Amino acid sequence: MTVHQIVRLENGTAFALCFYIYIQLGFPIWLFFVLLLVPDMTMIGYALNEKIGAIVYNVGHSFTLPLLFTLFSFYFSNDYLLLISIIWIAHIFMDRLFGFGLKYQESFKNTHIQRL
Repeated sequence: MTVHQIVRLENGTAFALCFYIYIQLGFPIWLFFVLLLVPDMTMIGYALNEKIGAIVYNVGHSFTLPLLFTLFSFYFSNDYLLLISIIWIAHIFMDRLFGFGLKYQESFKNTHIQRL
């Protein structure tokens, strides 16, 4: 098994675990699939230029914000923040499963996982 395959397997397993946790918490399954691609709206930054696009995309596709949402959901006992954070984290794992990683500023196709 290659390193690339291991990385994909890990991310696929993490995506499945996010989905399992989401279901176990009793959140609506249909909403998971409706909101799953919302983080891809961060690609809008590429309408301006490659540098801004990469920055905005990477902010939306790093684990920092969804993990903060998770912490805030526990602190404020807010299920909506938890629902959003689980879907957001699942989206990141799904992207990385398919080889879409954080973007370098030189090109949208140049990611930290592979060159697309």
